[in-house]
Amino acid sequence: MIKVLVSDALSEEGIKVFRESKELVVDVKTDLKPDTLKEIIKDYDALVVRSATKVTSDIIQAAKKLKVVGRAGVGLDNVDLEAATQKGIIVMNTPAGNTISTAEHTFSMILALSRNIPQANASTKKGEWKRSKFMGVELYGKTLGIVGFGRIGSEVAKRALSFGMKILAYDPFLSAEVAESIGVEIAELKKVLQEADYITVHTPLTDETRHMISDKEFALMKKGVRIINCARGGIIDEAALVKALKEQKVSGAAMDVFENEPLSAENELLKLDNVVITPHLGASTEEAQVNVAIEVAEIVRDALLGKGIRNAANYPCLEAEVCKILNPYINLGEKLGMFTAQLVEGRFQELIINYSGEITKYDLSPVTMALAKGVLEPILKETVNFVNAVSLLKERGIKLRESKSAQEGEFVNLIQLEIKTDKEVKKVFGTLSSNKQPRIVKIDDYYLELYPIGEMVFIRNWDKPGLIGSLGTLMGKNGINIAAMTFGRDQQGGKAISVLNVDSLVSPEIQDKIRELENILTVKVIRT
Repeated sequence: MIKVLVSDALSEEGIKVFRESKELVVDVKTDLKPDTLKEIIKDYDALVVRSATKVTSDIIQAAKKLKVVGRAGVGLDNVDLEAATQKGIIVMNTPAGNTISTAEHTFSMILALSRNIPQANASTKKGEWKRSKFMGVELYGKTLGIVGFGRIGSEVAKRALSFGMKILAYDPFLSAEVAESIGVEIAELKKVLQEADYITVHTPLTDETRHMISDKEFALMKKGVRIINCARGGIIDEAALVKALKEQKVSGAAMDVFENEPLSAENELLKLDNVVITPHLGASTEEAQVNVAIEVAEIVRDALLGKGIRNAANYPCLEAEVCKILNPYINLGEKLGMFTAQLVEGRFQELIINYSGEITKYDLSPVTMALAKGVLEPILKETVNFVNAVSLLKERGIKLRESKSAQEGEFVNLIQLEIKTDKEVKKVFGTLSSNKQPRIVKIDDYYLELYPIGEMVFIRNWDKPGLIGSLGTLMGKNGINIAAMTFGRDQQGGKAISVLNVDSLVSPEIQDKIRELENILTVKVIRT
């Protein structure tokens, strides 16, 4: 029999999916201590969790039969994805299960904020009758700025359109054609900030989106703007928001998520009357809990019974023998996608992938899936996986083209990724080293040999003497060790690129110091 362990509370509807399958035996054992889970996991083929269970490397190493880990929810921060991948364990999540619940909560917050409902309710229950104190505003004719236009953002837009609102959406992975087809105007972030009456954020929390709404962004907004965050704590700089609220630049805010949860009683947001606060309730509906329970049970069941892999975060290849050959290229494809996506500027329009060499005799769809996932991951994070990446490109109106050439070129096997945006075209070429590690060997017309791993500082510069020394000195003074350096140039003394692999994070302040060095043109930090 195939055994499934459910170690966190899961709706009975999800448990029922397992119990209805005669091939499966399901055990529900919640609140397990790590040592207990480590002891019993050896007997199970699948593990289903929510956020309480920490699926650490120790747990994974103790698992003798484990084939699948299913996470009922979006985030995977409680699962050691690398350890699971190394052991061949499929990790799945349910990125769409909370979509409607979170969209509805967002719109509830917009309405509550507009009509002062929480404050009016509290006042009336105290025996007061102060109608003039709680004068509200209508949504009709107002502009809603949506930062991040994925599944949840698009559902919020549908509801806003029915209220007669104008929608401005910022999302680098959304095409203008798709936006216009649903009555939404695509715009750069600056325009959204300047023109919106309401701004709601729906992006994952990444290094790039942390505090993406801070003092500088609040300064761009019109006076009286209203701010809503039901996505992730930390996207909005709470200290900057408090300042803007006190200065009445922002007339009100509705917050469901916070930088530190649960909220401390000393948090300034709790002391402001023009802030509506809920305790991370975006996914807290009966329907959402049932939906994610059923979805995780179905995808785990189907994987165990050989009926297909869905929502896999780490497993695009199914045939074991082919996997041995393609896995290094899958890794290369993901790294190549992540690197190029962070390097290119503008709104994505088309991905063009060309494969050449011996690998073209294999089905390269898993590599294409990895490339698509890598391209989308810097922005979409855990909401994109190997299985849904290609369909997400189509949803957002980004074209995908593939070609193959069995003829060897400069390298035995080569993957070329070309990304076209509304601002530029970027070509990056990747291959494998002799020990099967990913290498980037060409960027546009510049030849180089780059390890696309970890933290990298990508620099455009003039090819002049002294650059290497000044970079090394600056990094050393700031305690940053350079693990590797690579260079490429079009001609002696002309424009060049320099890439530094470093062992620690390069802060914005240090990036500014690099820009101040002689012969530096541009600086960008890339993380894979």
